[in-house]
Amino acid sequence: MTGNKAGKVKPFMVFFLLPSILIYTGFLLLPILDSMRLSFYSGSGLIPDKFVGFDNYVKLFTRFPFKNRMLNAFSNNIKFFFIVTLIQNIFGFFIAFFVTRKIIGKGFFRKISFLPTTLSVLVVGFLFKLILNPVWGIFDKMLAAVGLDELIRPWLGDPLTALPVLAIVVSWQFMGESVLFYTAGIDAIPEEVTEAALIDGATPLQELWYIILPSILPIIGIVTILIFIGDFTQFDIVYAMSTTMANPAYGTDLFGSLFYRTAFSTPVRGGWGMGMGAAVSTVMFVIVFTGVMVWLYFFKLKEKKND
Repeated sequence: MTGNKAGKVKPFMVFFLLPSILIYTGFLLLPILDSMRLSFYSGSGLIPDKFVGFDNYVKLFTRFPFKNRMLNAFSNNIKFFFIVTLIQNIFGFFIAFFVTRKIIGKGFFRKISFLPTTLSVLVVGFLFKLILNPVWGIFDKMLAAVGLDELIRPWLGDPLTALPVLAIVVSWQFMGESVLFYTAGIDAIPEEVTEAALIDGATPLQELWYIILPSILPIIGIVTILIFIGDFTQFDIVYAMSTTMANPAYGTDLFGSLFYRTAFSTPVRGGWGMGMGAAVSTVMFVIVFTGVMVWLYFFKLKEKKND
């Protein structure tokens, strides 16, 4: 009887999922497939019409300046991802840990931590660009006011600091997402477990290390995957703070900005044509897809070992 009922439910499940599947296919899957198709073509305009096979990929991986720009963007993306992952995971976790303690105003801090995430990336980038302006920016003025003049520099004009600054801005804006995930994970830990640990004399640090961290390992994996996907498709923050040229000297160029400049800019401003842009986006998709699959594979292996 139960098996028959379960069998009757399945068609309804497909029926209710159908609108989402159609929207997903129409707005995400089909454009990705069409972009892959366009990567085998070359020509001017938005629709390249000259079939060139793998020539765009050969250029991208072997010829100057295509290879240099792509490797530079890949290197920057790795650094960007590493910085954002460290900041969002470490600070997001500790903020979540403190707002789940019995402290005054924890509800307020929970809400305020998510506020920056609701803002537009372009707005946040523009505001921080004003804050870090070397002429009238308040950040350098604050450093001068506390006697740290030696730290003053053109933060977005120095190749050593421009990319980390963008990573810090993105981390600050989306910290609320990490806090939200980690807070939900910590709240899901049964109270009996934490109470038993406290009765046994566990310190807050021991509770953190032996109970909370093992319990939220799956959430750490989810947050890291979301950061990985977001960072390797990031474009807005580069556009807002460093322009499409990824100043200074392509020091803030990521795959998202490389794709935009390649596909939509004029040759004078680094445009390579829509076919090459499609090739860049395909490489970006393969990197993101492979990274997610590898992460999920190792995560599943770890789950099996724990079981």
